[in-house]
Amino acid sequence: MGIQDTPEEWQVTATTTPFTGNKTSVRTDQVVMPDGSVHGRDYQVHPGSVAILAVDEDGQVLVVRQYRHPVRQRLWEIPAGLLDVPGENPLHAAQRELYEEAHVKAEDWRVLTDVYTTPGGCDEAVRIFLARGLSDVEGERFAVSEEEADMEQARIPLPELVRSVIAGDLHNSCLVVGALALTAVLAGDGVESLRPGEAPWPARPFEA
Repeated sequence: MGIQDTPEEWQVTATTTPFTGNKTSVRTDQVVMPDGSVHGRDYQVHPGSVAILAVDEDGQVLVVRQYRHPVRQRLWEIPAGLLDVPGENPLHAAQRELYEEAHVKAEDWRVLTDVYTTPGGCDEAVRIFLARGLSDVEGERFAVSEEEADMEQARIPLPELVRSVIAGDLHNSCLVVGALALTAVLAGDGVESLRPGEAPWPARPFEA
């Protein structure tokens, strides 16, 4: 077996939650260090997310563009969203997000990769799916609001996305990781080597 992350949990002597928001909260843990000292660690508690690298029959990736207030930029991203309820099947969440943000469905779903976005200060885990066999969803579109109200949509060839990532022109972490991961997969063992869409996810356990 190659290099691999492993579970580990250091002793916590006390925990407080100084802030609770609509979707996330901030927790402060008093953590016992290897030398026996105790230090406070603040971090964001997050429900987890899914993201979808959706690729059409021409090899183009579906991307969306929306305003992100914390960074004061309008970013190109791949469709993504929160796990709405604890234990939610991430594949079902991904299918929902692809429909809501792009009005698209996919026939073939694989797990492209799993990531922790910022493990030094947040426990958010993201499962990035590869979705293929795209088609438009018939019927009325999902009602959008707030930042998503003026969301743009485009389809960009994968090599062009990768060039923009390397040039520093695209910054969304799920887009960056997804585009580079798929490029590596296509240059290596191929899509058939990827995990199935309902593969176990230890970071956010669920029932298939």
